[in-house]
Parts: sequence; C-alpha cells; structure tokens
Amino acid sequence: MGEERTLQTGETLDLGIEFETTEEIKVPERLIDQVIGQEHAVEVIKTAAGQRRHVLLIGEPGTGKSMLGQAMAELLPTENLEDILVFPNPEDENMPKIKTVPACQGRRIVQKYREKAKNQENIKSYLLLAITFMVMMAVMMQYSTQNFLMGLFVIILTIMVLSNMRLKTSVLVPKLLVDNCGRTKAPFVDATGAHAGALLGDVRHDPFQSGGLGTPAHERVEPGMIHRAHKGVLFIDEIATLSLKMQQSLLTAMQEKKFPITGQSELSSGAMVRTEPVPCDFILVAAGNLDTVDKMHPALRSRIRGYGYEVYMRTTMPDTIENRRKLVQFVAQEVKRDGKIPHFTRDAVEEIVREAQKRAGRKGHLTLRLRDLGGIVRAAGDIAVKKGKKYVEREDVLEAMKMARPLEKQLADWYIENKKEYQVIKTEGGEIGRVNGLAVIGEQSGIVLPIEAVVAPAASKEEGKIIVTGKLGEIAKEAVQNVSAIIKRYKGEDISRYDIHVQFLQTYEGVEGDSASISVATAVISALEEIPIRQDVAMTGSLSVRGEVLPIGGATPKIEAAIEAGIKTVIIPKANEKDVFLSKDKAEKIQIIPVETIDEVLEIALEDSEKKEELLKRIRSALPLTKS
Repeated sequence: MGEERTLQTGETLDLGIEFETTEEIKVPERLIDQVIGQEHAVEVIKTAAGQRRHVLLIGEPGTGKSMLGQAMAELLPTENLEDILVFPNPEDENMPKIKTVPACQGRRIVQKYREKAKNQENIKSYLLLAITFMVMMAVMMQYSTQNFLMGLFVIILTIMVLSNMRLKTSVLVPKLLVDNCGRTKAPFVDATGAHAGALLGDVRHDPFQSGGLGTPAHERVEPGMIHRAHKGVLFIDEIATLSLKMQQSLLTAMQEKKFPITGQSELSSGAMVRTEPVPCDFILVAAGNLDTVDKMHPALRSRIRGYGYEVYMRTTMPDTIENRRKLVQFVAQEVKRDGKIPHFTRDAVEEIVREAQKRAGRKGHLTLRLRDLGGIVRAAGDIAVKKGKKYVEREDVLEAMKMARPLEKQLADWYIENKKEYQVIKTEGGEIGRVNGLAVIGEQSGIVLPIEAVVAPAASKEEGKIIVTGKLGEIAKEAVQNVSAIIKRYKGEDISRYDIHVQFLQTYEGVEGDSASISVATAVISALEEIPIRQDVAMTGSLSVRGEVLPIGGATPKIEAAIEAGIKTVIIPKANEKDVFLSKDKAEKIQIIPVETIDEVLEIALEDSEKKEELLKRIRSALPLTKS
C-alpha cells in the first residue's frame, strides 16, 4: 500500500522579487511587453507586424488573444495613415467616387468645401432678404389685401426655389469616411460579432429618395470596420461565427486590399448605391478555439496560413521563479488598468500566485487563463475599497475567491449542501456497494458524486447485463468493463454470470471525464464480495484493465468538494500528488492518500474484516500489479 500522508501547502512562496506592495512594481508602457507567458505568440506578433502578415490565434478564452491584437496595432507605423473621402459622382449619383489622402488632409478638404457651400448659402440669404424687402416696399406703397396676398405668395415661392438650390449646392460637399487625424497609433478595430453592414460597410436607406427631397447618395455611405481598420489591425474573435458569405467577402477584402460599399439589404434604396472600391489594407488578427478551425471558410484559413501565421495559445506556463515574477507584474498591471482599486501587498500577491498554481491543474505549472485571475484581482480590490483599506491584503483575496465564485462553483456548493441535508451524501459508517466518487463541473468546481452498485445473478441464461442509470451511462459502462477484467482474474469466474446495476445518484448534467472509474470498481467489488465501504472516504481516479490507477484532472477542486462535504479521507492517483494546491487551513481538514493500484484503493476504502484481507490476497496474487 502507498504511503499515507497529508499534502499541505500554504508556506511562503518565492516570488523572485522583493517588494512590499505592487506600487513598487514597474509596469511596461507597451502592451506587447505586458503579455504574460505567451512568448511564442509575442514573437509571431512582432514578426507579423513588421512584415504585415495576418495571424490566426487559437486557444481558450482569457489567454490574451485580444491583448495581442491591440499590441500589434501599437507596433505598426503611423506615418502612412490615410483619410478616406467619398465624393458625389455627377455622371452617376449612385456610384460615388472615393479619394484617399494623407491623414489630416481629409478634414481640410471637407472644411474647404463647406466654406464654399456656406458662401453660396449666404448669397441666397441675401437674395431672399432683398426680394422680401422689395415685396414689402411694393405692398406698403399700394396696400390692399390682394397685393398683400400676392407679396406673401412671391416670398413663399422664393423660399422654395432657394431651398431647392441649397440641396444642389450641398451635394458638392464630400463626406469624410475614415478620419485618422491625430492618431498616435495605428487603428485597432474589434469586429467580433459584427453584422454584415457593420463589418463591410453599408448605405443608409432614404425614404425620401424621389421628388428631389432625398439625401444625396454619397452622404448615406457608411464605412465598414474593414475600412476603418485601413493601415491598422482588424481583430475578430470567434471568427467562425461569421456567415460563410461574410467570410468570403472578408477574404476578397484581404486579397484586393479594397472593397466597395453597397447597401446590405436588397429591399433598401441603399442597395442601388455602390461606391468605387474603398481602400481596406488591414492586418487580420482572427481568434477562436479549436472548433473554430473546422468551421472557418477553407479559403480564408488557407489565406491566413499561406500569407501569415497560426498560433496556439498556451493555457499554462512552468512554475519558475521568472514566471512567478511575471505574475507579480500581472497583478500590478491589472491594478493600473482598472484604476479604481488599491495596490496589493506581498501576501495578497502570494495568494494570487497560489490560485494560479491551483487553476493550472498540472504539477509545476501556473495558469495562463489570466482573465479569470484578473477577475479575482478586481474583486479583491473592490472588497478592500469597501473596507476603506489603503492596500489589498491576503484576507481580501481569500474573501474575493468566495464572493467571485463561478456559477458552476455556486451550483456545486448548493448541490453538496442540499444532498447532505437529505442524506444523499453520507460521510459516516459503512455501506455495501455505495461509494463517494468525486467529479468536476466545468473546469474549477468539484462535487461529491455518490455511486451505488448492486450485483445479482444474471436474469438471462446467455449472459449478464451491465445496467447503468444516471447521466454518466457510457463512462460507467467503460469503468465496469475494466473492472470485469480484474474480477475475472482474481475471482476465477466470468462476470457475465451476473447482472451489474450501477447508479450515479442525482448526477448533475455538466459532470465531465472518466475519473469515476475506481469509484465504480470499488462499488461493484464491494457489492460482489459483500464488504462495506467506508463512507468517510471519497475517491477519484481512472482505472486500467491491469488494475493501475491512472491520473485525472481537477484534483484540487475535487478535494475541496470532499472537504466541504465533511469527508475525512480522499484517495487520488499517485501521479496527481503534486497537482494538489490547498491552503493550510483546508489541508489540515483532510487526509490525502495517493495510490497506484486498485488493491491500495480497496485496502483504504473497504472496512476491515477477514473477508477484506482474503480479497486483497486474491487480487494481489492474480493481477500483474507493478509499483515503481
């Protein structure tokens, strides 16, 4: 049997830098230097910015994809930024002309045309004033009702004529589509979730199109995000959510570096208008998860791969002194970026680093899902502000972790509390065929998963059946198949002589993985041998047909769930021993026993008896168990 010991953490961490508060930590000015743990992606972004290459960033949410897109925009030059104007076309008003000029010249051109139009308006105002004066003089010289009405008619007619002239002169004023004047960095446009008109440009509908009352076509033209990103970065997260037609149009814009603007609704009067091609020389930074690759337009992905780079974003980084120092910088950055929360003390930062260790789910690693970590930083800051503190302390971070729990964690806590109240989860005594398994909901929320097994002589003469109830049917069947191989070896008889019933009691739908394998095996063997299982023990681990206990994910949240349920001992795979990160107060409440083989599991979980000792002897002599 493996050595029994309690894994404890909570000791002082070496953060690789001496400081009292994060106020002392220097935050880099450039965004590219603020990206944590994605060295490969940073190098690609720097290269792509220099050579104007497109980039596809694939990875899980919260790993810094949008930050890399913004960082690329900072690296691009600003001296070649341009303004884009749309002019009326005297030959065909439904095909406005496009003109590109250096940044800031666009405003001057529009201003010049406006002054010219204003002068024309002033002339007409003077003309209207003169005509009104003459009419009034004529009426006063020979006043009569007929002359008064005639004069009033002349004034109204003059106003109408001059108003019509105003419309014609105003057509001469161009519209500034894209204004880059005064920019200190290249444009960064986030087009995530944009509809066709917002992405590709649109022409507004004009209900007064006929009768000379309508707005000129060029004034109704609206630029798309692809045009506003000209000479800059167009960022699209979850790019596969764009329709294939929009992806095709995006591909055309990337290839041609210009794309005409037309009305996106076929029933709108804007659909009659189509501009000359509008410049859109942007760098595309597309992002998404692994599913995105399959759902993307093949030609669009081919374009990015052939004329750019594909990068997979890392979710963890090695737990080294250097990387811990980067997390210290990350906390300082989040404080500065938020602007409303105080700086963190060293103890508070240590707790953030511990949470990064825990959330990595791998021994010797730190998580790079920094958006989630940033949520804890902000929540802790809000708590400190509420308490009127100058700095955020360790207790504020611990409180924030409880307050800012994800929905899955809140649900898991409710589940445990509710099931204990109704005695679905038992933590005392012993029962035959009943075991406390452990599982995860989502990524960081553990639950206790009670499993019951009943073994009975087969009802069918041909062979026994494996009957599984609960949401984890397929996983349970696999586990029973594995344990059947073990039972055949130690018992010397075929398990097909029995019907095996396995029930996952009130299973929550989001439970993931096959880490209930050793739990199912323990429940089935207990039912078969009629040996009670200790109810103050919970377990997690996958099982091989050789009887080896294999590693699982989510070790820490599973153990925390066991602690909250009142479990005293937890069995985990030996390979996950270093994946456990518990605060000292939690570590003191639980005994964690790492195991390598199924006989070790049974020795801990089954209640002591002669039948148990005999069972263990048979299993150890029958199975090819090996220990390192």
